[in-house]
Amino acid sequence: MKRDPRYDILFEPVKIGPVTAKNRFFQVPHCNGMGYLRPNSLAEMRGIKAEGGWSVVCTEEVYIHSSSECDPMVEGRLWDDGDIPALAKMTEAVHKHGSLAGIELQHGGFCSTNHYSRIPPISPSAISNDDYVPLQARAMNKSDIREYRKWHRKAALRAKQAGFDLIYVYAAHAGTLLTHFLSRRFNKRTDEYGGSLENRVRLFREVIEDTKDAVGDTCAVAVRFAVDEFLGPQGITAENEGREIVEMLAELPDLWDVNISDWSRDSATSRFESEGYQESYISFVKSVTSKPVVGVGRYTSPDTMVSLIERGIMDMIGAARPSIADPFLPKKIEQGRADEIRECIGCNICVTGDELSVPIRCTQNPTMGEEWRRGWHPERIAARKSDDGVLVVGGGPSGLECALALGQRGYRVILAETLAELGGRVSRESRLPGLSEWGRVRDYRVHMLEKLEEVSIYRGNPLNAEEIFEFSAADQFGYSHVILATGANWRRDGMGRMHREPIPGLEKIPLFTPDDIMDGAVLKGKVVIYDDDHYYMGGVLAEKLRQEGHEVLLVTPAADISTWTHHTLEQKNIQKNLLELGVELAPQTDLAAVHSGMVELACVFTDKRTERACDSLILVTERIPNDELFTALEEDPTRLTDAGIKTLSCIGDCLAPGTIAAAVYSGHLAARELESEPQEEVPFLRERIQL
Repeated sequence: MKRDPRYDILFEPVKIGPVTAKNRFFQVPHCNGMGYLRPNSLAEMRGIKAEGGWSVVCTEEVYIHSSSECDPMVEGRLWDDGDIPALAKMTEAVHKHGSLAGIELQHGGFCSTNHYSRIPPISPSAISNDDYVPLQARAMNKSDIREYRKWHRKAALRAKQAGFDLIYVYAAHAGTLLTHFLSRRFNKRTDEYGGSLENRVRLFREVIEDTKDAVGDTCAVAVRFAVDEFLGPQGITAENEGREIVEMLAELPDLWDVNISDWSRDSATSRFESEGYQESYISFVKSVTSKPVVGVGRYTSPDTMVSLIERGIMDMIGAARPSIADPFLPKKIEQGRADEIRECIGCNICVTGDELSVPIRCTQNPTMGEEWRRGWHPERIAARKSDDGVLVVGGGPSGLECALALGQRGYRVILAETLAELGGRVSRESRLPGLSEWGRVRDYRVHMLEKLEEVSIYRGNPLNAEEIFEFSAADQFGYSHVILATGANWRRDGMGRMHREPIPGLEKIPLFTPDDIMDGAVLKGKVVIYDDDHYYMGGVLAEKLRQEGHEVLLVTPAADISTWTHHTLEQKNIQKNLLELGVELAPQTDLAAVHSGMVELACVFTDKRTERACDSLILVTERIPNDELFTALEEDPTRLTDAGIKTLSCIGDCLAPGTIAAAVYSGHLAARELESEPQEEVPFLRERIQL
């Protein structure tokens, strides 16, 4: 297939100082939970992005000195020469495919917890750490500032030695030392590095100049800068100091990478921001500099990308999350396969890897983070091992992914779905407030399945055990493998983390689950939602019902609402949104019992009881796997054999309820491992410390 000529502009080379990018696709720095601990995994992941057509592929934050680290989070390190070989693995992997390798040098200032190094953090002024850590940073004196400049210069030289082509001076987000110097909130100095904006910019300018002097002969020097902190007069805004800073330094770096702060805004979820949401803040930058400009906005549409270039908003299309969801996004546009782009859904499951210090994962792309340790490639998969057919029962996220991967392997697949609509929980949940883009999980897979002649899809086709036995035995071609992706349903008894036995009195009140609400149940009167799940569902249902005019009380045993969404950077937005909607919130509160027309609540610390009126109760606790079909088939091994069924397995939520990302991964894993030799021990490669 040929590239659509409308997209030719995206494949023009861009000169960045002394180097040239082969096209306009720029993978901006993003964290990944691999860092210095997992250099092989990191190199393979970045290398595949280069193979996928990204002309610039960058690291995550790479800390330049032992006075700045963020353990237990796993980022990059370039403290001394001993860190060069690990980073060189990445540059070699990126250069193999003709792309440029970029490194984001970082010092976290007072945001550095230094749990590992135990070195007191440094800051423009004495200040406490902002992570509720009993820790304060000391104010830097002139000698400290000179030392910091030396550290950054040495790190730039080491980065050049490691093979990097583009080296960042980093002043974006809230957790960087240079940002702290720029900020009036943190910089209370009275010398030439504080006070006026010109003084607060002084160190930023000096570090850019130092870096260009050290490596600018062969390496491009990029600046990453957040033009707006959303703090009004207390912070940097695009209209005022953000613009002034860019104007002051306009021609100094070789490239401007501009965004907004903090990270939760820069990587806002689709629940709160749509594609291109940063444009209005960064659009001024190209008008004040002649240097190339990179921006982000979760762009997945090539038409939008072209528009950004033609309208003079940016020169290169920056991406973190879209490059995670589809490392081959540029290649697909180049090869005329834009319809096959695996579009980011903006759920921020990728962020949870960094937050939890484990390898990155993605709802849309189950191979993300598995490139080295399992040898998975996002666009290539091993061919089938036999002519056997496979029956996949259930067209939710795990079933769709499993059928797609099996079809791509060349297996004959029948996908049977009970309902007329494919997608399972994805289709249901994507109709809830703010989750519409999650429907991309279904849409991408259905679109790709429809291209595979090997896969037949039967909608509105419920199957019971007897029918599966008869189908497998009667089919002349032999559908010898049965994979059940029959999902799960929300519990109606309140059992979960807080209650290992049913909550007493539930029969005394109109009771609902998220399944009922998504099925269109009609609620009356005062609604109480009990959320012991702690991800998005409780908060989304509260939003939906409040928008429909209900009086809503959201009760949760956790310290705050939807507490696990701290890991997806959206907890504050969720709680703020609910408060503004008028939802009453009761954190650190348990649902102790239910009575006619009321619920009995208990403080999780003191067990002090209160009673609240309730006409409709929604329980968001746990889900029960729909594994009855598996049990019915498994209990008769002889009949399985007689029917020619060689393997029987469960995947996704009917195996173990979890996130949509976990369901997709489970389906992909099952497809990859079909007819493979069982692993007796660890089923993937491990990064080991060499002694």
